[in-house]
Amino acid sequence: MSVEGFWKVAVSTPLGTRHTVLELFTKDDVLQGISRGEKEELVLNDLVLEGDRMSWYQSITKPIRMNLAFEVVIAGDEMTGTAKGGPMPAAKVSGRREPATQPA
Repeated sequence: MSVEGFWKVAVSTPLGTRHTVLELFTKDDVLQGISRGEKEELVLNDLVLEGDRMSWYQSITKPIRMNLAFEVVIAGDEMTGTAKGGPMPAAKVSGRREPATQPA
């Protein structure tokens, strides 16, 4: 099953739950992604899909500057996993694929 499409994602951090919409797509036979969050739009770096596991990095600047490493498991239209940034504890990540073709 393809992971392409729009995913509504929640990241539970010590600073509160952050919401984003991931857009996953293939360009030139390479899986790529964009995260459109509450305060910024970011490219997903080193996006890797192996079986049902997906990982990527993104550098946020808001609410604080930090590099985040995501590791999730995809099960149908749901994703679960963690995001780890700097000295902070790993944050829980959950997401659901959206049937719409436009970000919410």
